[in-house]
Amino acid sequence: MLSGSGSPELETTGFELAAGDSRRFQAPTGWSGRFWARTACNFDSAGKGSCATGDCGTGEVECKGSGATPPATLAEFTLAGTASSRDFYDVSLVDGYNLPVVVEGRGGGCAAAGCAADLNQRCPAELRVGEGEGEACRSACGAFGKPEFCCSGAYASPATCRPSVYSQVFKSACPKSYSYAFDDPTSTFTCSGADYTITFCPDSAPRYASITMVLKYE
Repeated sequence: MLSGSGSPELETTGFELAAGDSRRFQAPTGWSGRFWARTACNFDSAGKGSCATGDCGTGEVECKGSGATPPATLAEFTLAGTASSRDFYDVSLVDGYNLPVVVEGRGGGCAAAGCAADLNQRCPAELRVGEGEGEACRSACGAFGKPEFCCSGAYASPATCRPSVYSQVFKSACPKSYSYAFDDPTSTFTCSGADYTITFCPDSAPRYASITMVLKYE
């Protein structure tokens, strides 16, 4: 996991979560950051090693302020500063996809965000990387680096950067996820006064694992 600029780190920056396991975190008011899963990992007894997808490049289980190497599915949060304000959350495929992730708000009447589909099975051949547990699907930006896919340069606005054939594949499979940089209207969700559960591989029980984030309003 990675805290946003100006937000404190939570109790850890990386950990193993076995199939069927869960872990609970308490986040302070105003916290922002992102969670993701790493797959096909190989760590020794000292916690040294790496992962085929989502690796953060530290050579350790702890990411220590480093983000995920694309492609990786990201669960992103910007929490409110008061109990009466609204949180923002989303699941992003802007940096590609490595596994299904769903975010659910509990206690605030919130809509679920995320991608429960196995997008690796629908990934265009030119975006595919890895195989087996290390399989992932790159974004068009990550695969080709062109401004029209990365929404950069002359394409750095919603008016000029439109959905590509690749982002439309993502959106069709995962309508409640960010498919490209300016996919805000159908991809950002808000809620207030809720706890959030992030579930990895939700339709693959008993292989799934989850994280529950509890908000602390002061």
